[in-house]
Amino acid sequence: MTKSAAFYIRVSTDDQLEFSPDAQKKALHKYAKVNGYIVHESNIFIDEGVSGRKADKRPGFMEMIAKAKEKNRPYDYILVHKFDRFARSREDSVVYKSLLKKECGVKVISITESIEDDKFSIIIEAMLEAMAEYYSINLSEEVKKGMTEKALRGGLQTSPSFGYTAIDNKLVPIKEEAQFVKEIFSRFISGEGYFSIAKWLNNMGVKTHRGNKFKNRTIEYIIHNPVYIGKMRWNPDGKTRRNYKNNNIIIADAQHEPIIDNETWEAARSRAGEIKAQWKYRSRPTTEYKDWLSGIVKCADCGCSLVFSKPHYWKCNGYAKGACKSSQHIKDDLIKEAILTQLDIDAKNSGKISYEKLHFTDNTVDTISALIQQTTKLERKLERVRDAYISGIETLDAYKKARQEIEDSLTDINRQIEQAESYTEDNHAGVDIKLPIQSIRDIFNLSSTSQLQKHYAIKSIVDTCTFSKKENLLVVKYRNLTNIML
Repeated sequence: MTKSAAFYIRVSTDDQLEFSPDAQKKALHKYAKVNGYIVHESNIFIDEGVSGRKADKRPGFMEMIAKAKEKNRPYDYILVHKFDRFARSREDSVVYKSLLKKECGVKVISITESIEDDKFSIIIEAMLEAMAEYYSINLSEEVKKGMTEKALRGGLQTSPSFGYTAIDNKLVPIKEEAQFVKEIFSRFISGEGYFSIAKWLNNMGVKTHRGNKFKNRTIEYIIHNPVYIGKMRWNPDGKTRRNYKNNNIIIADAQHEPIIDNETWEAARSRAGEIKAQWKYRSRPTTEYKDWLSGIVKCADCGCSLVFSKPHYWKCNGYAKGACKSSQHIKDDLIKEAILTQLDIDAKNSGKISYEKLHFTDNTVDTISALIQQTTKLERKLERVRDAYISGIETLDAYKKARQEIEDSLTDINRQIEQAESYTEDNHAGVDIKLPIQSIRDIFNLSSTSQLQKHYAIKSIVDTCTFSKKENLLVVKYRNLTNIML
């Protein structure tokens, strides 16, 4: 009797040659042939050079799980060389094996670890999973020890910073880039800001090692990078992420040639400290409603959104970060007046324009907002029910019943949203645009309309706007048409 199966192959950078993808694939094909499994090439999933600690970081693994969950799944078995290829985390192993077996009817089989299908197999499989997780944790600790020792010796463990290349695992200055690094520090000490320096580099056509434009944070990172005074910095906890005073960071003398001297370094650090003290980090509360114009107006040159800047301006976000050459900015009241005025003009237009037709009632926005909130709550409830089932709290029958009830409710709400929006497409030229635009303007005229409701209303008919300060031109793009206004 033939059985449909999939192969899952994983190799991390620390594995030996006998566990290479080709070696695993060859062994899996041999086992499948002997035991009557049919495996199509499209059902062979490989993750090469990735850790087995986190399942969601393995694209091949997640694709395999997704296919197993399909209604007409292409396989009933997953063959692996060893169970530790499937997962090295007991939590991931239990969760995904349970999901595959109970919800999908798919069994995971190790071709080198024979386990009978009885109650004792539960103990044996748990021991194998525990051993795999121990090996993974122990290996991680040993690797971290080695990297820490290398960091203390000033060894190179990351890709070369701007200004350097690596030759025989040692940093060597790149003459042209080193000159730019010196000029960056010189300009910064002389009083120029991160933004101004980034703009200068971009105007010069200079790119980062990844081929990107320079931004504020790129310059800030260079100013704080001790590599330029002949030292190496390494964070055992991961990326530094602008937390330059992290006590766990290791900074050690290295063997490469410094680009700047200690006096320049200290002067730059002193000024960076002054800037940080003057401009403390502040973030907007997540509960604060955005302006109705947020995300709608784009820069005509770089395509970035115009963001609100105190006290009353909208400006290009790309320009603010030093990545755009055009200083696109306009007063808040002017741009809003221009957009709403154009809506009024189009609403009174005697002609007819093609567009995707929308019908609104006075309470359309409130209704749709409430329905969308219900959808979000139901989707979260569905996730909780699924987690309860995977954790063994709910039985399969209870899970299926609860899931069906939630999915039925979601279907009904989505139908109500469609009815509320009343979408009707008309591909013929000459559709009257006055009614939907006037409906939007009526919503804006209501004193009780919130910022969120205004945003939803304007987005229902306006796709995007692009603004060019140089040409004094604002282009309003409706759904499936473009109107231009000065």
